[in-house]
Amino acid sequence: MKRLTSALALAALAACLGLPALADITVTDLRGRTVTIPKPAEKVMLGFYFEDFLAITGPGAIDRVVAISRPVWEGWRPFQWKEYVAAMPRLDTLPDVGDTETATFSIEKAIAAGPDLAILAAWQFDALGENVKQFEAAGIPVVVLDYNAQTLERHLLSTRVLGAVMGQPERAEALAALYEAKTLDTLARVAKAGPSGKKVYVELAQKGPAEVGNTYGNGMWAGIIEMAGGANIAKGQIENWGPLAPEFVLAAQPDVILLTGSEWLNRPASVPLGFGATESLANERMAAYAARPGWADLPAVKNGQVYGVYHGGTRTLSDFVYGRYIAKALYPEAFADVDPAAEIAAYYAEWLPISAAGLFVAHLQ
Repeated sequence: MKRLTSALALAALAACLGLPALADITVTDLRGRTVTIPKPAEKVMLGFYFEDFLAITGPGAIDRVVAISRPVWEGWRPFQWKEYVAAMPRLDTLPDVGDTETATFSIEKAIAAGPDLAILAAWQFDALGENVKQFEAAGIPVVVLDYNAQTLERHLLSTRVLGAVMGQPERAEALAALYEAKTLDTLARVAKAGPSGKKVYVELAQKGPAEVGNTYGNGMWAGIIEMAGGANIAKGQIENWGPLAPEFVLAAQPDVILLTGSEWLNRPASVPLGFGATESLANERMAAYAARPGWADLPAVKNGQVYGVYHGGTRTLSDFVYGRYIAKALYPEAFADVDPAAEIAAYYAEWLPISAAGLFVAHLQ
């Protein structure tokens, strides 16, 4: 009753002053759920899509976060994490609610942090299942986003939903417009150039060349390859992600090979890409993959079409850059004037509180 009385008083005051009336914010999230909040979120439990949250919410974004799923940021992207901690020291002090992938996610810790909104990736929401109702029972609305699908539609919707609940619809719209324009430009160039007929193989280059890493049949890198006009050899072979048999890769004769690298610790044979990465070490590790048995005879290796892409760059608003990089490998003439490395640097400079200090795309020399 007290909350209702206060709300009525504020509404009456707004009317007297000629101000716009207070209104709830209602969104349909990426699981088709209708979620209503009384005002832009001020205390967020943030599960994933950290850079997108910072880009869309803008200056002061970290001050509106009360808890995070730290393992999927610091654990997956440790050097990226360090850059953000240096720029935003408060980040390092936030309560950690754990990780759904390792079954360490604690809804109790999340609730104890006192959020007025929980933001989850679709895969986190699905993993929590019925346990999500604990948030709702505590009066904490949950909004689900999905950049993992790697479709233009879901990227744009996730961006607009996030902008709405954070009270930044204009900033969200500007980012959505940028993403859409870059993606449509890529699609237009690909369509104008015509079918490339080039087969693409992508591998998570985490374990080193002695062990086959995951590839992607749907979503994530598979979605980006398809958008860029490539024929993904894993399509129809792998449902979402998993390894392809070495014999299958050799028989498929890919024209382009993508090695996705990152900032993995304790992975001495992985391809290092991302924050703090160097071209010389990335090239050395990529060359080790190209030296696998039978790979010397693959068209991609023979023709110098082995590339590295930052694994942390997928599932985010900056992934249009990687789509353009892959498309440039498939259609070099159509994308002759496109500089993906410069585009990623420009994106960070305009939208994020850190610079893109490192190596995010690489071409095996």
